[in-house]
Amino acid sequence: MVIDSFPDRVITVKGEEFLYFGGTSYLGIATQNEFQKILSNNVRKWGTSYGSSRNSNVKLSIYGKFESQFSDDVGAQDSAAISSGMLAGKFVIEYLSKTITSFYHYPKTHPAVIGPDSLPLFVDGQLNKQLQNEIPEEVVISVDAILSSEVTPTNFNYLDGISPNKNVTLVIDESHSLGIVGENGEGVFQNIPMEKLKSKIMVSSLGKAIGLTVGAISGNRNFIETIKKESNFISASATNPAYLATYLEAQKLYSEQRSKLKINLEFISSNLNSNKKYKFDKSYPVIYSNDEAIFSSLLDNHIVITRFKYPTYKNYMNRIVITANHIQTDLEKLINLLNK
Repeated sequence: MVIDSFPDRVITVKGEEFLYFGGTSYLGIATQNEFQKILSNNVRKWGTSYGSSRNSNVKLSIYGKFESQFSDDVGAQDSAAISSGMLAGKFVIEYLSKTITSFYHYPKTHPAVIGPDSLPLFVDGQLNKQLQNEIPEEVVISVDAILSSEVTPTNFNYLDGISPNKNVTLVIDESHSLGIVGENGEGVFQNIPMEKLKSKIMVSSLGKAIGLTVGAISGNRNFIETIKKESNFISASATNPAYLATYLEAQKLYSEQRSKLKINLEFISSNLNSNKKYKFDKSYPVIYSNDEAIFSSLLDNHIVITRFKYPTYKNYMNRIVITANHIQTDLEKLINLLNK
């Protein structure tokens, strides 16, 4: 389907209207008038882009203000803002691979944070034996905070089974959790205990729930300061400063949209029948289905969901995404169809 405007709760395809339960705009913030006004005002102040290096002799104050606030929001010592979440992941993995050769990845982890020659974290359902031997080494484990095929945060109990001789750096992709998971949308990063880790690094796109084309890297201050000295960081154009200012000024709107989303999820939880074909948890705005017929069935009833082949998945993904902008009649129609 090709459409000619940003998809909100309703999309128009060849003159026909469809309810839209797809995408990743979980908070529905991108189409909010007040949010767009904030962004528009910041474009007037900061321009449409900033094609200079962050290390130039003339620096914009908004970068430091954003990084300080964002670090507080996610529970990190420091952060670096860059142009995209994909670049954030690739940047971190490339940097770590200069000194570390042992990489592991959780099943179905986003390709942006999978290291070179990365090994599966689990083999036949069991923790990789190479992580349990007594050989001292530095290892990197990459994982999504919430997988695209799941509706609850990833469980990190597997860290208990890793040999104490392994110095583990955990790289967590928060792209699908930032803004919606946690009491204030802080994600899972700050709640992952450090007892089994040498360090933990968060990477994320802010282009989903947060609605801004920004990438972020967060971690301890020494790591972030080192990242900012890397040639890739120095030589790259900075992310749009207007987006960073908008993040700072839109916190009240984000909170309001989270409250609306919570009401929608409570309504679904109260009315959706339990069914083995679906995964749903009222703390997360996705109904995931392995039923290959669901896309066509909903489409026949003028509902469009997300369906495509993801690089790290064997089968098509079927994600039914609930946003803060859906109204009760939208939800009722969806629930009635899923309950049949």
